[in-house]
Amino acid sequence: QVQLVESGGGLVQAGGSLRLSCAASGRTFSVYAMGWFRQAPGKEREFVAAISRGGSDTYYADSVKGRFTISRDNAKNTLYLQMNSLKPEDTAVYYCAARFGTRATIRIQEYDYWGQGTQVTVSS
Repeated sequence: QVQLVESGGGLVQAGGSLRLSCAASGRTFSVYAMGWFRQAPGKEREFVAAISRGGSDTYYADSVKGRFTISRDNAKNTLYLQMNSLKPEDTAVYYCAARFGTRATIRIQEYDYWGQGTQVTVSS
């Protein structure tokens, strides 16, 4: 199995940027497709972005397309989420997740391992 630890969250003004990281340990990172999800207070956890095992395929929620970029460095066992042009509605706890296999997916139920989350707060 793999252990995931997110970092990089914080408080930022609208229009600002943050870069989230997810450090993986345990089983070889490169065997997992990865995803980012978020959960705002009182709302269900939702898909943000996903990336295939090798990094060649990426998917984004419509709400973040053009503003967020998912990437991974398999040599460093790390997943990233670059978030630009942040909006107050991006405020949430952000989670990284791992799925054993090649293919990335937007389906939350297909992910096997989860981090503890990192808080992102965007002020207006």
